[in-house]
Amino acid sequence: MRQNPLFTASTLLYQAPPFNEIRDTDYQPAIEEGMKQQRAEIDAIASNTAPPTFDNTIVAMEKSGQLLTRAAKIFFNLTQSNTNDLFQKVEAEEAPKLAAHQDAIYMDPKLFARVKTIYDARSSSNLDPEQKFLVERYYRNFVRAGAQLNDADKAKLAALNQEESKLTTDYRAHVLAETNAGAVVVDDKAELAGLSESDLAAAAQKAKDRNLPGKYVITLQNTTQQPALSTLQNRALRTKIFTNSVERGNHGGPNDNKALVERLAQLRAEKAKLLGFPTYAAYSLDDQMAKTPANAIKLMTGIVPASTRRAREEAAKMQRIINKEKGGFKLGPQDWEFYAEKVRKAEYAMDESQVKPYFLLDNVLQNGVFYAANKLYGLTFKERHDIPVYNPDVRVFEVFDADGKSLALYYGDYFSRSNKSGGAWMDSFVDQSGLMGTKPVVFNVENFTKPAPGQPALLSFDDVTTMFHEFGHALHGMFSNVRYPTLAGTNVPRDFVEFPSQFNEHWALDPVVFANYAKHYQTGAPMPKELVAKIKKARTFNQGYALTEYLAAALLDMSWHTLAPGSPLQPVNTFEPAALKKYHVAMTEVPPRYHTTYFSHIWGGGYAAGYYAYLWAEVLDHDAYYWFRAHGGMTRANGQRFRDMVLSRGGTEDAAAMYRAFSGHDPRVEPLLIERGLKQAPTQPTAAKDSKAPSTTPKK
Repeated sequence: MRQNPLFTASTLLYQAPPFNEIRDTDYQPAIEEGMKQQRAEIDAIASNTAPPTFDNTIVAMEKSGQLLTRAAKIFFNLTQSNTNDLFQKVEAEEAPKLAAHQDAIYMDPKLFARVKTIYDARSSSNLDPEQKFLVERYYRNFVRAGAQLNDADKAKLAALNQEESKLTTDYRAHVLAETNAGAVVVDDKAELAGLSESDLAAAAQKAKDRNLPGKYVITLQNTTQQPALSTLQNRALRTKIFTNSVERGNHGGPNDNKALVERLAQLRAEKAKLLGFPTYAAYSLDDQMAKTPANAIKLMTGIVPASTRRAREEAAKMQRIINKEKGGFKLGPQDWEFYAEKVRKAEYAMDESQVKPYFLLDNVLQNGVFYAANKLYGLTFKERHDIPVYNPDVRVFEVFDADGKSLALYYGDYFSRSNKSGGAWMDSFVDQSGLMGTKPVVFNVENFTKPAPGQPALLSFDDVTTMFHEFGHALHGMFSNVRYPTLAGTNVPRDFVEFPSQFNEHWALDPVVFANYAKHYQTGAPMPKELVAKIKKARTFNQGYALTEYLAAALLDMSWHTLAPGSPLQPVNTFEPAALKKYHVAMTEVPPRYHTTYFSHIWGGGYAAGYYAYLWAEVLDHDAYYWFRAHGGMTRANGQRFRDMVLSRGGTEDAAAMYRAFSGHDPRVEPLLIERGLKQAPTQPTAAKDSKAPSTTPKK
């Protein structure tokens, strides 16, 4: 009989998944057997008659579930990046079982008693700081999972977890189906006036892929706004694309998400009450840097006035152009990106089509993203064609440290496809762990438009920034140098995990890095200085819109998750506009970056009450960048300090304390306001001393 390759650790470099051997039918039995094995391992730990110790309880738990971890890490990446009907069926069947499996572990009274004994004795034990932090993490995780509840409340919580698991799985499937169904088919090429030749070719190829030869298909990405809207001249077509985007999950039919969201918000409030919190947001933020919803809301609402004021100024400029052209209509959200481009051309003499030829994907990757990592950290990269992948578009690189020693494997999955969720993300197939003797195998997934055969893969500068962002996450995973899997890599608070990624975006415009990758894909000529200057000058362009659409989504998330327990179901189409109005971010021309019914971050992506984290982390990232500027910029010494004090530490200490140790101070808001163009820059980047972020740690 054939051996399921998931049942044993891979023999490939760093236990990379043997995708050439794994069949789609292998995942479910591996997950089922993995749960069975871990349950037996946990039962043995809980029933151990020896007094509880760090080794026989905490370390034993860290070593448990290796088959389940191995199979689940691979499978749940594929359900997001390369799904199919079988995967969706298996996910729907296994997600509730996995939720029950986790509950059985964290609600086990004998196991919790052992953890509590170790936790209570931690101060007088011989544990080192990392071990003490791990014990505290375990104890907190058990308490937050309901370990202290009575049996009746444990049963209620387990039932809610089961229901939540099913609803979130259904939600993600609905969003993918709606995003694919929302693609717009165009018969007449003339309707696509404004699209570049490469975009036209890509649209024609997508039509061929759907067996629609001779037609054109404009597919949707996960956000509210769509890339094609910035250049399409046909307002009726812009309106159709935008309408399809905002109606996803909100127009009836089998993939409508309104009822799912309404129940998810309600059941999460019920969970919070069981666990002793006034709202789900209070529960969610209790172990984050922000600590309370009030702190997160204070940061966001403090920026709303400047953001919306700038957005209204931007809208007025566009309306003047519409009036001058005798358009005869009021600026709508479907028009914003199109007329923003006109403003950019008028005020900055910059056209996106001028810059794209200088951003060939492979140049950006090799001579930009990798080059910056070499300058800062001494890394080098070698593409490996002998390691199997899950899709032909995926590339694999072996990563070498400054001393020439092999450090990690990095996978890049860059192009969109119909069976891939929208957005961009990083995760791992294998986590680094000194205890387990494993090195990191990490991946980035993105959704850039795949060019037609023979056409170059050209990126916008936003796409370039996305590559640097996601690679910042990858660095966080690859540089991990900790003992215990629970604390490895990106296993840090949500409002800290975006810090390394957003920080890495800064190097996209570093003069040395930029000059190394921004070269014309046909001639190899560097981008002309005047065009570089335009990009830099325009980097605060349209920030009123960008920040307001983000704040609208983040405050909408917080509104859903600050519902009081016992609240009735809240109708999506009345709750959402009321929430936006409450926080003064209701602007017709500036819709939320995600409407409720396709806001996958919060309903199916682990960011419930956590979308604020991008802004919180942005305070950190700009402040850290200003520290770099004040200390010599992009130097190996600075990179090594950042690696040693942040990127390699995983979740081994309090995130706020980690940041203070690196920078020497609490994070300051002023650099964010300057970088967003909402405040005038001081003469020296270190002069930002008077504005501070809300306290990131409770007063001792």
